Amino acid sequence: MSINEGLQGYSGRTRRLLEEVGAEIGDEVEVRAGERAYRGILMARYELADPDYVVIKLPNGYNIGIHISDVREVRKIASAKKPRFAPPPRPPSKPGLPKVMVMSTGGTIASRVDYRTGGVRAAMTAEDLLSIVPELSDIADLDAKILFSLFSENLTPSHWDEIAKEVDRLIRGGFEGVVITHGTDTMGYSAAALSFALQKPPIPIVFVGAQRSSDRPSSDAATNLIAAVKVAGHAPFAEVCVAMHAWHSDNVIAVHRGTRVRKLHTSSRDAFKSVNAEPIAYVMDGELKVNARNLNPRGSDDYSFKPGFSSKAALVKFYPGMPAEILEFLVESGYRGIILEGTGLGHVASSFIPRVRQLIEEGVFFGMTSQCIYGRANMRVYETGRDLLKAGVVSLDDMLPETAYVKLSWALAHAGDLEEVRELMLTQIAGEIGNRSMASG
Repeated sequence: MSINEGLQGYSGRTRRLLEEVGAEIGDEVEVRAGERAYRGILMARYELADPDYVVIKLPNGYNIGIHISDVREVRKIASAKKPRFAPPPRPPSKPGLPKVMVMSTGGTIASRVDYRTGGVRAAMTAEDLLSIVPELSDIADLDAKILFSLFSENLTPSHWDEIAKEVDRLIRGGFEGVVITHGTDTMGYSAAALSFALQKPPIPIVFVGAQRSSDRPSSDAATNLIAAVKVAGHAPFAEVCVAMHAWHSDNVIAVHRGTRVRKLHTSSRDAFKSVNAEPIAYVMDGELKVNARNLNPRGSDDYSFKPGFSSKAALVKFYPGMPAEILEFLVESGYRGIILEGTGLGHVASSFIPRVRQLIEEGVFFGMTSQCIYGRANMRVYETGRDLLKAGVVSLDDMLPETAYVKLSWALAHAGDLEEVRELMLTQIAGEIGNRSMASG
């Protein structure tokens, strides 16, 4: 561990003092303050706490903070062995079970609470998860690998492409299901991305996360993972989907279609909901119950692999007083398509219309979604909506704004011109558009 990492939470003159003596978190130190000497283990600091304190854990187990102005001397006594998570051995595989890969990209499901700092850190691998959830050995013949170790807010369209290519390799390598452990904050985006890159896959591809890290008593990591492996190995359908708690109890996990799911709560275990749709299945008390018709069947012969995402798509939420110049700034920065998250049925200020029309004439795609969680855009009801349609804005019906943004990123990478982008955005690919038919023009 480097000194920079070894003094997490310390800054300013307190950090400089500790660096001078070569102290790191976990080392045994002696701090002289006034006429007293305090001996104990140097503890990490919460990054937003008062920076002018040195915190040590005394032999009696209590922590003490000593203000830097009272410190006469700090002396390092001994280096301490840093705490490390050691998983138990993985249970042996059982013959005759479906072959499932658990692929880790990071997030809370692959994290542990760092009790030195109180923070959550990405520290566990997919192999660790398998070894501490022995029930999985009765469900599938599991393999595990790490693709990334990132919190999901750090993922980009290029990461979506890497995930899609790796899943395609696993499909062609004979796996019968893939589970992708992922941070919950942007899991809906990644699930939508794979829905467009891996069209009509022959096996289930199941995203799974956790709202609470796997070493907390209230963790949902194990129950979500068990359900995800059940779906990946045994579901009769082959969809890109998300498996998360249906409500607060552990006995029901909902399986959501990857293009219809959204995180609706910051911390609740049942944060994920299907929007304008029902979950496609449930895992109830360990049993899989299919909840939708016309799902893509396992073993589908219509599989089409179409990777590739553009970084030149944007999602813009309209707000009262928003200047239309924001759109011009995006286009000047190289963006080729913009999803508008409009009010109500799909509106923005009428002052936007001339500039939107001009940008569309210059070859920029504009799609309209609604800020409302439920319902669909209908731009033919009011004058503003009709004027936006005349200007060339494409109404995207009940497509989720996040899904529309991901689909536009994919469409821009695959289309040759604006008309082809428009055609792709209006084409049903992975259940992203509701059952009601869309109006043309």
